[in-house]
Amino acid sequence: MSDAQERGRHRPRPASAPLTLALLAALLLPVITGAHELSPGYLELTPLSADTPDRVWDVLWKVPAKGTRRLALDVALPADCTGTEPARRYVGGGYVERWRTTCEAPLTGRDVRIAGLEIASNDVLVRIQRPDGSSQTERLTADRAAFTVTGRPSLARIAVTYTGLGIEHILLGVDHLLFVLGLLWIVRGPWMLIKTITAFTVAHSITLAAATFRWIGVAEAPVNAAIALSIVFVAVEAIKVRRGEGGLTARWPWVVAFGFGLLHGLGFASALTALGLPAADVPSALLFFNLGVELGQIAFVLLALALAWSLRTLQARPAPALQVAGIYAVGAVAAFWLIDRTALMLGV
Repeated sequence: MSDAQERGRHRPRPASAPLTLALLAALLLPVITGAHELSPGYLELTPLSADTPDRVWDVLWKVPAKGTRRLALDVALPADCTGTEPARRYVGGGYVERWRTTCEAPLTGRDVRIAGLEIASNDVLVRIQRPDGSSQTERLTADRAAFTVTGRPSLARIAVTYTGLGIEHILLGVDHLLFVLGLLWIVRGPWMLIKTITAFTVAHSITLAAATFRWIGVAEAPVNAAIALSIVFVAVEAIKVRRGEGGLTARWPWVVAFGFGLLHGLGFASALTALGLPAADVPSALLFFNLGVELGQIAFVLLALALAWSLRTLQARPAPALQVAGIYAVGAVAAFWLIDRTALMLGV
């Protein structure tokens, strides 16, 4: 063996990006086995009559469910508010309850609380509609289970609420992140990575807007199944790249990202419109929800790249089998989602 060959045999190899991202996928596996669909509670208060705009309210309360079991979350209005018996029905993974409540004093300036939210993992989106067409929007969490009914809301309040929902959806809706992870396994070079992620962003922004404004309409179940299929596709493409076989995504990553981005945008839209938002708030909700999605996506990409840089700096030399373990794991989980969501769609 020559001196050059001997030096090459003993020189530490920097960790590859696919390996780094496989390790990242392995860290995510305890979470991704139960991909999160955005399922916050939703409370809407609408004045029933212009004659009593701040005293008599129509209450719409959407309570998330685990399976068919209703979560123990209840609306707690001021003590002087009395309501009719709620009408309840099970719809799309939660319970929809509606009733009328009458308050002896105006509701403005007083607190509304969600009982049980302090120990729940779900958020609650609250909307109070006013006779003048304005509305108040709040996002309640376990750390903030109550809010005060106020006057006309500021743009800053709407921005905080929907940006937070967008960040939550992209970071907990792991199926979208796994698709981005698949692209990171395949794409080579910083410029092509920027081009690919930008194409994905532009595409899902287009269909998010189109579906939110109801210019197009696609059933949620087939969209979710197709999103799982997109993850299987990029996992297979990543394996081809590891074997030196290339593939469509390796040759045209930004085209694949744009095509599947249109599909993922429909998934984002179903999460936003499932809240039953009034048309008056759709433009601002869409803008800030999409901003939140982008912020979460950028944070994930930067985290993955930072991890890749760290392992290259450490000059790690893991076993070759470990380099593809994460790809196979993600592909297997996505295949399970595909089968499960297809069965759900077909009613099997």
